[in-house]
Amino acid sequence: MAGNLLNPSMPGQGTELPDDSDVRDALEAGRTPAEVAAAQPARSLPWAVLAEQSLEAGQPVQAYAYARVGYHRGLDALRGAGWRGSGPVLWSHVPNRGFLRALHALGRAAAAIGEEAETRRCAMFLADCDPAAAAELGEK
Repeated sequence: MAGNLLNPSMPGQGTELPDDSDVRDALEAGRTPAEVAAAQPARSLPWAVLAEQSLEAGQPVQAYAYARVGYHRGLDALRGAGWRGSGPVLWSHVPNRGFLRALHALGRAAAAIGEEAETRRCAMFLADCDPAAAAELGEK
């Protein structure tokens, strides 16, 4: 397929990030998210996991920092995949989930530190990327 109007380089209905099974496999094999982030700093998933763990540990400032790195690394990867700042980033494509989780964690961390505008922006961006992602990650 030649692409679509939202993103001419992608074949389906949304931008698809490259395979990240090496990162997922490393995490599933028991490597810590910090080890995986250090080995693969351009990948969103380990940063998202670090952010989620920091939120669970009651460390919202650290979570915010980790999530912001994962979010920006994801934006870089999306742009590299042809995304032009709008259009779907679907949860159903597993490699997109690291970016989507980082975006969600960024919104949660922003809420935890009282940054209301960022919280709203992240929630809207996540819903714009894929309402299924927002539902899967617990956004209302």
